[in-house]
Amino acid sequence: MNDITRSDAQQPWSRAEFEAQLRAMGKGYHIHHPFNVRMNAGLCSPAQIRGWIANRFYYQFIIPKKDAAILSNCDDRETRRLWIARILDHDGYGDYQGDAEGGMEAWTRLGEAAGIPRAELWSLQHVVPAVRFACDAYVDFARRSPWQEAVCSSLTEMFAPQIHKDRLAGWPEHYPWVEADGLTYFRTRIPLAQRDVEHGLSVTLDWFKTREQQERALDILKFKLDILWAMLDAIEKAYPE
Repeated sequence: MNDITRSDAQQPWSRAEFEAQLRAMGKGYHIHHPFNVRMNAGLCSPAQIRGWIANRFYYQFIIPKKDAAILSNCDDRETRRLWIARILDHDGYGDYQGDAEGGMEAWTRLGEAAGIPRAELWSLQHVVPAVRFACDAYVDFARRSPWQEAVCSSLTEMFAPQIHKDRLAGWPEHYPWVEADGLTYFRTRIPLAQRDVEHGLSVTLDWFKTREQQERALDILKFKLDILWAMLDAIEKAYPE
């Protein structure tokens, strides 16, 4: 495990130490990927931005399926009551208008704001094989794993608010050709990510008690970080400078 000291004594970390170890994994978040760094610096072409949007849409597409898989394995009623909100966050709820439209619709508007027609985005025709494979692997993990482990994998949300803030701060200047209304997704995800982290972190800190279990949690989080990183590897290769 990168930069994680494995103790022969296998003494469990305290709750605070365990949380610190989880948060330290942020150094592997895809905010540091060269493609994302270039994107934030305004160095991506329109074709690269559209390619990124189209491929990341597949990630949005599978998130409700991943969360439904977690629910199908979860025998804790209170967790189900909280977790189901994540599906509604992406698929929408109520009249599906405004704030109730859901993340997939907000991402669709991002695509349209960048010049990708809705039908073209939803056809998934631009999704490269490695992105599809990585996303499908995430859903498969959620289906096959204990629900507590699948919840732990969601903790990449700890690092998400900053990546959204960076895009909100830089895109209007760097990519003025992207209509401003398309940036709504980034804005709405900041408070939702913070809310989701509170619950997911509580489950993880409560469930992974022994040192072996805690290190398993770090491995799970590393797996999810690798999925996000691999997606950008694939997008970078598919849309070269």
